[in-house]
This record gives sequence, structure tokens and C-alpha cells, in this order.
Amino acid sequence: MPDVVVKNLRKEFQGTTVLHGVDITIKDGEFFTLLGPSGCGKSTTLACLAGLERPTSGSITVGDTTFVEDTSNKFVPPEERNLGMVFQSYALWPHMTLAQNLAMPLNIRKVPKSEQETLIHDALDKVGLAHLKKRYPHQLSGGQQQRVALARALVYSPKVLLLDEPLSNLDAKLREQARVWLKKLQADLGITTVYVTHDQEEALAMSDRIAVMSAGNVLQVAAPHEIYEQPATAEVAAFIGRSNFLDGTVVALDGVTATVKLEERGEVINVTVAGPAQAGDAVTVAFRPEKAFLAKPDKALPAGATARNARILPPPCVGSRYGYALESGPKPLIVDSTAGGLTGDVKLIVPAESVRLYPGTNVIADDVADLMAVTH
Repeated sequence: MPDVVVKNLRKEFQGTTVLHGVDITIKDGEFFTLLGPSGCGKSTTLACLAGLERPTSGSITVGDTTFVEDTSNKFVPPEERNLGMVFQSYALWPHMTLAQNLAMPLNIRKVPKSEQETLIHDALDKVGLAHLKKRYPHQLSGGQQQRVALARALVYSPKVLLLDEPLSNLDAKLREQARVWLKKLQADLGITTVYVTHDQEEALAMSDRIAVMSAGNVLQVAAPHEIYEQPATAEVAAFIGRSNFLDGTVVALDGVTATVKLEERGEVINVTVAGPAQAGDAVTVAFRPEKAFLAKPDKALPAGATARNARILPPPCVGSRYGYALESGPKPLIVDSTAGGLTGDVKLIVPAESVRLYPGTNVIADDVADLMAVTH
């Protein structure tokens, strides 16, 4: 299976730029996800890959074949790209059986009838539905219809598989099951796959690598664990999982550790610096709720950690962990803990290596405060 290389991809609609020079390289056999909120440009990028949209400029290459090249005005139409695609709407023909649905792309490609039966059986067998090939789409569940759409995209052995939020129409339980078998199928086939979703949990669970997008830009490309543990920007940290954000100023640097004075109460916090920083910089510091922990007010601090006094706001959210909202300055903070029954005054302890530092202040809307206003 080939690599997919997208260079400086730009797309404008009626004078509005929706893709700002997107650069992505997708490795052979990789499960690569375009992740971001609505309007970020992920589906437009996929549509340009598929040939359903013509980019304003840039280039797209799959293996040795160039599909788009603005300098030569080259544009290969979608029917000549040999890519498989599954839409959010499965687009199955209701008057055709499953076998007939899968035969359509084979007929278009003029595959001999003598070969079609085996190809159709093999494709349906890959998704566990070969025994239902004579049924019609309305006789299937939503999850089964989704599998048929995938089988139809695979039946002609495409170079690359493009998936545009294919699980979004399934209920939560089916969606979780579908993640497992879809990822296993992709790995078994070794097919290069480009997956579009706004669901961060889905992306983290299924992807080899993720491109986080916002407003037509790629903010970060990395493996799921790196995206979560080392978000490149405050916006990535806010979109992937949950984070607490505090504004401050760098007052001292000691190797890879920065001391930041927080604006709220003049307290200082130690931060491990991953990028350039210098004294006097206005910054935002962020930490995940599960990276901090709570202790009694008189507990001694671990080496390198920072603490601040806080008061627990009732009631905690209860699940596999306890989610506590803390009053600690003008806006509440959130902390996940395995300890239940905590109340009153506590010490919030944050290890330096668990805090990320980003340039600028007020870069993230105060969603946590808005949430707390609703839930408390």
C-alpha cells in the first residue's frame, strides 16, 4: 500500500479560505486520523483526497501517482483514483441486495462477471456478513449496514481507504464494538486508512497517528499518547481530554524547569519546559485533572511539585474515579482522584513534569468555569 503525501493544500469557497496550506504525510499501512471540531477542515481535506473537491492550490500524491498538482494544473477525477470511501451516510442502494450493492463498483470497473462472485464473497466475509449477501439493506441493523458500506469500499482492492465519520450513526455500545473490529480489520489488511472524526476518544483508541486540526490548520501530528501527554498547543490540550488552564508570567528558569507566577493569586508553580521560554514571558500553564492529586493541608510536598490551597465544591462526580471541583482562585479547577469522600480544605499538588507551558495568556475560553456554573 502507498504513502499519501499532501503538500501546502489550500481550499477557498467563495473567497473564504477553509484550508491554510495543510501538510500531511501518511505512511504505508497507517491508520491516520484527521481530528477536530466541526468546521476545522478535516472533511474538506478528505474530500480533496477523494477528488470530490478540487483544491485551490497544493499537491496530493498517493504512491507514485500524483492526483493534484497546481503548478501543472493536474487534477485526477475521483473515478480514476482507485480509492475506497465510506461516508457518514452509508449510501446503500435500498432496492439491491448486499451482493448487488457490492457488484456496482465492480461493474463500473468492468470486472468480469466470472470474478465478481468470489470478490463479493471475500469482501463480505471480511466484515462477517457473507451469509447475508441476498438480504436487502432494510433487513439489516445499523451496524450491519455500516459493515456493508465498508465491504463495498474494499471489494475492488483500493489503494487507500477513506472513512468520513463512519461510526457516528451507531449507538454508544455498537460504536465501541465497531472501533475494535474496524481497527483489527484495517491492521489485518494492512491498508492505508485516512479516518475523519470529531470524537477524540475514537481517535485516541484507533489511530496510529492523529492530525489535530482547527480553522483549516494542522496544529499537531503525532501518535495518540503523544497528543494526549504532550499537546503542542493550548488548543490541542483543550480539545483532547480535559485540562486546567492558568495564566501567568515566567519569573525564573533553571535548566528545564520554569517558575511561573500565576496572575490569580500571585502564587508560583514549577513547570517542565519543553520549548523556548525566558523570564518575563506571559504564558498559560495547563495540567490534566488526573495528573494532580489531593492531600491534607499539612502534607509535605514531593520534590519539584507545586501546591496550592483549595476547597472542594460538592458534589463530586462519581465513576471509576472521583471528579472533584475545587475552589482555588477566581475560577474552579478540576481534579480526578481514586480517593472518595474528600471534603473541605485540601492541598492541590501538581508535579512539575505534569504541567505544560504555552505562550500567551487568555488563549483558551474558560469552559471549565462555564461547566461548573451549570453543574453546581
